Amino acid sequence: MLVYLGVLARRAIQLYLVISATIGLQVTIPQTVYEVARGDEVIIQCSFEPKNPVNRLIVISWTGDADGSFDDEGIIFGTFYSNDNHVDINTMYEGKARIESDVNGKVSKLILTEVTLRERRRIKCFVQIPGDTEGQTSASTSLEVLVAPSDPLCKIKGTAEYGQNISLTCVSEEGSPDPTYQWQSYDVKNIPRSLPPKATDQDGVLSLFNVSMETSGYYICTSTNKIRSAKCNITLAVMPSTVKFGATAGIIGGCVAGLAVLVLIIYCCCKDKQQPEEFDMGPPVVEYHDSLKQETQEYGSGNVRKTSIEGHIDQRERYETKAEKDSDRNSNRRFDYDDRQYEHPERYDDRKDRRGRNEDRRERYDDRSHHYNGQQNRYDDSRDQYDDRQNRYDDSRDQYDDRQNRYDDSRDQYDDRQNRYDDSRDQYDDRQNRYDGRRDRVDEEQDRYSYDGDPRNTCANIHDCYDNQRVRYGRQNQYTDRHNR
Repeated sequence: MLVYLGVLARRAIQLYLVISATIGLQVTIPQTVYEVARGDEVIIQCSFEPKNPVNRLIVISWTGDADGSFDDEGIIFGTFYSNDNHVDINTMYEGKARIESDVNGKVSKLILTEVTLRERRRIKCFVQIPGDTEGQTSASTSLEVLVAPSDPLCKIKGTAEYGQNISLTCVSEEGSPDPTYQWQSYDVKNIPRSLPPKATDQDGVLSLFNVSMETSGYYICTSTNKIRSAKCNITLAVMPSTVKFGATAGIIGGCVAGLAVLVLIIYCCCKDKQQPEEFDMGPPVVEYHDSLKQETQEYGSGNVRKTSIEGHIDQRERYETKAEKDSDRNSNRRFDYDDRQYEHPERYDDRKDRRGRNEDRRERYDDRSHHYNGQQNRYDDSRDQYDDRQNRYDDSRDQYDDRQNRYDDSRDQYDDRQNRYDDSRDQYDDRQNRYDGRRDRVDEEQDRYSYDGDPRNTCANIHDCYDNQRVRYGRQNQYTDRHNR
C-alpha cells in the first residue's frame, strides 16, 4: 500500500513538471490569510516556477491593492531585479519594508515591521521573466491587522421604571477584527444570574422588556476579538413610576397652593381698601421741639439794633392750634363717613350680610380688633411719652426763664454801659470847653504882648490892661457878686 502511494506521488510530480513546462510560469503564496497584531512584524512568502530552468532576468514586485476607500490608490512596497540583485523600496516604506529574494530557490519574501491598519488589505506578488509570460504570473493573499478592542462604553436607553422597555448598549470605538459583545447579569448582592427570559443580546445591545424590581442589578459587557477583551459595567436601578408621579403631583400641588394664598392676600388687601377709614377720636400726639434763636446786638453811631427772641410759648400755641385743626379734621371725616352711611343704607346692609356669612372674615375682624387693642396700648405708651416730653418742655421753660433773666441782666449791664458812655461824652464835652477856653486865653495873651510900633495900641497904663483882663475873664463880676452877698 505504501509502495503504491509512493509511486502515485512520483507520477504526480512528473505530471506537474510536464504541465508546468507546457503551460508556463507559476506563482503561488502558501497562505491565503496572514494575521498580525498592530505594531508587530509579518513575513509573507511567494514561490515561483519558471518555464525555463535558467533565465537571464527575473523581476519580482510586491504591491497592495486599494482598500476601497475614496483616496486610496493602492501601495507599491518595492521591486527586486535579479541581474544585479538590486531592490528598489518605496520611499514611504524605507526602513519599514524589506524584500528578500532567492532566484535559485525560486522564493521571494516581503517583510513588514510595525504593521498598522493601513497595511490591512490584499498583498500581491508579481513575477516578470522575459520570454515567459504565459501561465500564472502573480499571486495574492489577505493581510489582517489585529487590533485589540478599546474599552467599551455602556449606556442606558429609556426610562428605568416599572413596566418600561429599556436597552443597554455596549460599543468599542476600535477593534480589528470587529469585536463581539456579551452581556452578563448580577443581582444587587453581586451574585451571578442569567438574563431575563425575554431579554435579547445582539451586537452589543441588550434589550429588556417590562422591567421590574427584579431586573435591578449590575450588568457587565465584554468586548472580545482575536487579540484580547475589554469590559464595562453599568448599574441598573428600576424605580416605581409613582415616585416620579408623586414628585410631579407635589410640585403642582405646591404651585396651586401658593397661587391660592396669593389670590387670598390680594382679595384681603382689596377688601381692606374698600372699608371706611376709622379715626382715633382721642387727642393727637403732639411733639414739641426746643428752638431758640440767637439774639444779636449791633453797636454803631450810638444806635443799637436787637433781634427779638421767639420763645417756646408762641411755639406751643402753634402746636396747640395745629392739634385743634387735626382734631376738627378727624371729626369732619367721621361725620362724612356717617353721612355716607345714611345715604347708602343698602350697601351697608349688604356689607353686614356678607360679614355675617363669612366666618373666616369675622375671625380676621377679631384679629384686627386685637391689633387695635395693641395699637391702643401703643397709644397709651405714646401718651406716656407725651407726658415725658411735656415734663422736658417744662424743664425747657425753666431753662428759658433762666436765659430770660440772664438776658435782663445783660440789658441792665448794657444800660449801665450806656450811662457810662453818656458820662464819658459829658466829660469829653467839658474837656472840649476847657480846651476852647485855653485857646482863647492864649490868643489874648498873644494880642497883649504883641507890639506893632504904635504906642496907641498898647495899654495906657497898667490899670487899663488889668481892667480889660477882669472884663474878659469875668472876675469883676464874680467879685461884685461876692461883694453884694
